[in-house]
Amino acid sequence: MPTRSGSELDPKLMDALVQTSFSVIARLSQAAAAHDLSLTQLRMLAILRDHQPKMAELATYLGLDRSSVSGLIDRAAKRGLVQRTSSGDDGRSFRVSLTADGRRLAPALTAEIAELIAPLTRSLTIAERQRLGDLLIRMLR
Repeated sequence: MPTRSGSELDPKLMDALVQTSFSVIARLSQAAAAHDLSLTQLRMLAILRDHQPKMAELATYLGLDRSSVSGLIDRAAKRGLVQRTSSGDDGRSFRVSLTADGRRLAPALTAEIAELIAPLTRSLTIAERQRLGDLLIRMLR
């Protein structure tokens, strides 16, 4: 029996969450590959769609060390998708943002991902989809 603290996870729920995550990751990987991006590059572009973080902040968002993020940004910059600009408040740090090409790619990727993920929820009613979204957001907090 699950405890109130959530320390014990119902095996059926655990399996469903794991299988769902595998399915979502496969679809995200498919969308990324169609644009010659890695899954991590896709995550970076999604973050930069709504933020202009410093490199250290981006590393934290991605759960990577700064040297890995530096290489990631270098590769994306060579493709013309991101740019570094002086942070302004600290001459040693840079903010990362999407270029015009990156801003054009982001909505296209979002639409492709939505199309790939839609079949996962197609059997749910609109109310069930809304409830699922609310529960997932609450779970991730």
